[in-house]
Amino acid sequence: MNSSKPAFVHDWLVTWGGGESVLEAALEVFPQADIYTLIYKQEVFEESPISDQTIKSSFIQRLPGSRRNHRIYLPFMPLAVEQFDLRGYEWILSTNHAVANGALAQPEQLHLSYIFTPMRYAWGHYYPYLEQSGLSRGLKSIFVRLLLHYLRIWDYQAAQRVDHFAAISKWIANNVWRAYRRKAEVIYPPVSVDRFQPA
Repeated sequence: MNSSKPAFVHDWLVTWGGGESVLEAALEVFPQADIYTLIYKQEVFEESPISDQTIKSSFIQRLPGSRRNHRIYLPFMPLAVEQFDLRGYEWILSTNHAVANGALAQPEQLHLSYIFTPMRYAWGHYYPYLEQSGLSRGLKSIFVRLLLHYLRIWDYQAAQRVDHFAAISKWIANNVWRAYRRKAEVIYPPVSVDRFQPA
């Protein structure tokens, strides 16, 4: 085991958002970490320390159109994240809003999941997602409902493999309990306080 080099597992690196800011902050503490992600668009992160890391993407990266519209490969994402070979790391940090916490750890490895939300479209936003996507009825609706049903089952089972959860807020910690029946410690994400002026 290489105790000085953790593995970070992040859903995907295709746009810049709050999750990517958290990942960047984690790299300040563990700059030697390797990053595993389903899809990586290097050009988006050229100005970030993220681009300086060893980044290993999944087989989805090589599928047609994955960089433009990665969500079309949602049915393959559970399989893809389970293909990451994380042997050799003493511990794993998954930063998760979709499937990252499904990475497979060895019995002797510690897996910590910092969760932004359980998969929204499969859990708390299931019905709004179907309505907003025009999938409330019809044959396509049946297919999508079956897919999301499968994703909920997989997501629940994957969450049972995580050693410890941390959530970005009390609200998310409550959602983690609802979806997974797992307790999550609240650790608020980093904030650039210099951007704000006290009123």
